[in-house]
Amino acid sequence: MGTLTSCGFIPLKSEFRSNPVRRAFRETIHYHALKRLRSTCFPTFTHTLPHPSNFPAFRCSATANNNDDNRNDVVEGEAERPPSDSSNATTTTTQERRDDAFNSEKSAPPSPSPRSSLTSLGPTYSNFQVDSFKLMELLGPEKVDPADVKLIKDKLFGYSTFWVTKEEPFGDLGEGILFIGNLRGKREDIFSKLQNLLVEVTGDKYNLFMVEEPDADSPDPRGGPRVSFGLLRKEVSEPGPTTLWQYVIALLLFLLTIGSSVELGIASQINRLPPEVVKYLTDPNAVEAPDMQLLFPFVESALPLAYGVLGVLLFHEVGHFLAAFPKQVKLSIPFFIPNITLGSFGAITQFKSLLPDRSTKVDISLAGPFAGAVLSFSMFTVGLLLSSNPDAAGDLVQVPSMLFQGSLLLGLISRATLGYAAMHAATVAIHPLVIAGWCGLTIQAFNMLPVGCLDGGRAVQGAFGKGELMGFGLTTYTLLGLGVIGGPLSLPWGLYVILCQRTPEKPCLNDVTEVGTWRKTLVAAAIFLVAFTLLPVWDELAEELGIGLVNVL
Repeated sequence: MGTLTSCGFIPLKSEFRSNPVRRAFRETIHYHALKRLRSTCFPTFTHTLPHPSNFPAFRCSATANNNDDNRNDVVEGEAERPPSDSSNATTTTTQERRDDAFNSEKSAPPSPSPRSSLTSLGPTYSNFQVDSFKLMELLGPEKVDPADVKLIKDKLFGYSTFWVTKEEPFGDLGEGILFIGNLRGKREDIFSKLQNLLVEVTGDKYNLFMVEEPDADSPDPRGGPRVSFGLLRKEVSEPGPTTLWQYVIALLLFLLTIGSSVELGIASQINRLPPEVVKYLTDPNAVEAPDMQLLFPFVESALPLAYGVLGVLLFHEVGHFLAAFPKQVKLSIPFFIPNITLGSFGAITQFKSLLPDRSTKVDISLAGPFAGAVLSFSMFTVGLLLSSNPDAAGDLVQVPSMLFQGSLLLGLISRATLGYAAMHAATVAIHPLVIAGWCGLTIQAFNMLPVGCLDGGRAVQGAFGKGELMGFGLTTYTLLGLGVIGGPLSLPWGLYVILCQRTPEKPCLNDVTEVGTWRKTLVAAAIFLVAFTLLPVWDELAEELGIGLVNVL
């Protein structure tokens, strides 16, 4: 099998080194490099560098590793090897073959096809291929300066703080340094002291992380896990600012969410809509679309429900921001996800600054769903009370009773409030606030599922750790895939999480100190309520509880 031969590549701007696609590209290059390469590279300044951020072109050379021992093709740039103890004939033949290969390459006219060199160089590749290890280094994020590492070890660490015994790569791509050693005091006090010393020594250049020591043989003698300290450049570890295109996308998604919320309000009046519109919306075999202008008279009456759904979404985001502000944590603008069934799937809100500790992660993550759930449950309760009030009969809408089988918790509350006679029927007359509150509570429950970067995933990661989040996430994916939770929305929600929210949140600066017992209890209780909210009621249980009119054979 041959390896890469001589090559060159153009200068790379420094901005390209932080491109988000670099990880997948680096992993692919790294795999092929480990499998096929044994090469040497040296810089050749074949052009004038217009700017210091550009890199010099490289030319690479490598030996051809061939399974056939009788083929010793020479690659450009390969050093001459000393003659072996074999016969002169063999040595002469080998030398002649090297000369022939060199002369054929030298005299061959240039060809526009990179495969033309294969005829003279045997099992080698084109001249445009690169040394993968050097390319990975150029495309990767900027690493920690070795001089700074030495300075930090001398000024920060020692007998009174943290005695360093070993150094390892740190970060997703090994761009940082992980200091492993022995702690010399209380971890929180030492970490605070090291952070202050780091600013004095290097300025505002690096971020210091306190993480659990990987593959530790034993816990810390003072209690808790053994800790290590990771060092990363700020431009590498901190999230980037929100771009103009992200603002534009967020605005477009918000407008679409308004539209989907209004559509939900129109769909809730299905008993009042024209028959041709109802048939088109409910019959999967319907092909010809009716005149949608028939829906315009129902838009005004759909607005209260749309306002309720949008209000829940905004309350959710306000909760996040109110919890983040005292901690000086920056958040991105929310990217709302429209959905015609619930009005919205919620919003994607990113952390735009590093979190100081795990308690902050739990507080910010729980604040949004808590605020949205309070407003949603208030609307749901008020709506149920108005539904049983004869004076509000003119504002009620008829909905199929089987809709109350979508949630065990909400179905039981509705059954207890409206009574058996009202619920044990084909349709139920309810106030639009019930629908708004139901959708709002379902949205909060979906976002509190313990998986990925959802609010529930962040809360579980902060309260119990990244390892426990993986177990919760696997269980959640299984339940969604089997349709045990979420009902008909389990598949679209699972796809949304896999595509947009599957990656766990990045570690905090202090990712070791555990949260208090009451925070863990609050997270566990929230997950328990989420399960009961998203757990549908099967027919036999629904008939026994009187939730809907079910014919059980």
